Amino acid sequence: MTVTPPEPPPNDPTSPRPSGFQLPEPRLEPIYRLEATLGEPVDLGETDHGRRRIVPLTGGTFAGPAINGKLLPGASADWQTVLADGTALGDIRYTLRTDGGDVLYVQSRGIRHGSPEVLARLARGEDVDASEYTFRTSTQIETAAAGLDWLNKGVFVSVGGRQPGGVIYETYLVR
Repeated sequence: MTVTPPEPPPNDPTSPRPSGFQLPEPRLEPIYRLEATLGEPVDLGETDHGRRRIVPLTGGTFAGPAINGKLLPGASADWQTVLADGTALGDIRYTLRTDGGDVLYVQSRGIRHGSPEVLARLARGEDVDASEYTFRTSTQIETAAAGLDWLNKGVFVSVGGRQPGGVIYETYLVR
């Protein structure tokens, strides 16, 4: 008896691409860098999903090639779930006002993870170089500003870095 393995499906990434059919390689275009200050976390305690915390974003500024402005305190926070190993799952929602007066609502879902030693240093509030851990998010931006409507239609990713008393997000449009 001879068994013939099945052919890989045509959309298998290990299969050669059909001739004449090429998809564009994604590339990242910088949109802004947000440097935000953090308030005292509200610790809800251990739940079935992990330790729940709400970390207010209390101020900050953002700057990019096309938009600049300030973070609106009181309308910005990170709703975190911290797992037993120190990994933080973020539901980050913040509101920005551009220098032109337009308002942006930003929602990011992401993860911050690293070695147990690095996560323990972050938990103690130490200054840890962002290259020592991974902090990434998928990001959506909404606005009613007609001139910034392109933000409503974009796919964005962000890279984050935690600092004592603050956080930095660099947000990119996926082209």
